[in-house]
Amino acid sequence: MKIHEFYRGSANITLNGSIAALVPAVIIAVGNLYYIQNNHIMLFTIPFVVYSFISFQIYLYRRKQAISIDRNMSHSTSYYQSLFSARYLLVLYMNQQESIVHLFYPDGHQAGMIKKYKQKGFFLFRKARIYALYNSQNQAVGFYKIKKSTSLVIEAYDQNKRYLGCYEKERVSWVKIKKEMLDESGESIGSVEGSGYFMDERIFNKTRQQVGQLRRGWMPVEWEGRFPEPNTPVLSLSENLSEKDKLLRMSFLIDEYFIER
Repeated sequence: MKIHEFYRGSANITLNGSIAALVPAVIIAVGNLYYIQNNHIMLFTIPFVVYSFISFQIYLYRRKQAISIDRNMSHSTSYYQSLFSARYLLVLYMNQQESIVHLFYPDGHQAGMIKKYKQKGFFLFRKARIYALYNSQNQAVGFYKIKKSTSLVIEAYDQNKRYLGCYEKERVSWVKIKKEMLDESGESIGSVEGSGYFMDERIFNKTRQQVGQLRRGWMPVEWEGRFPEPNTPVLSLSENLSEKDKLLRMSFLIDEYFIER
């Protein structure tokens, strides 16, 4: 998948919503015409028609974006070898039948996605809420298991189901929330700190050096030809982090997109 295909898919979802909104309007209109015959009943169709009209305009806008992006993109293969080799990833959230977080390279090619894992004999995770990180070939390269008790714990596993550590979120007071990264032995290796007013989550190591960030509204100008929305969130991870370290740090995305939303 490329970014213009994402926008085209988003446009089609909006078009389906526009068409679906007309169904109750038609039912009300036909029922009133043949049975009720009360002009005031027709007022109930207005919200559905307005919603359908607005959704159709959004569809046209998204469709126009997809065409423009396709023209601006190079049709060659991606420069990046894997999602763990990229310094930056653009994060786009799509909520349809199931919620999916799509990850794109800055060149517009898909790096991977995060979505709910459909369990098939994975006995360790049965009856648990699991999300998987997939690469561009749709291969699972990591797993995230959600555990809730007095605090939120998101355990990270590699593609071989080896435990890597976890992200732990605990409310310390009414105004303060502690977000911590722990390794496989349970020792702290850093924290996640962010703003409560806008998306700006920063990942620190245990020496308080920033090793990652998820930020909205920072996207470089040179990416606008492929990502027309300047508020597209950008995930950055330090090049000094290993694949295992990046996989563990990305666990906070589960909280950000699948729990907080």
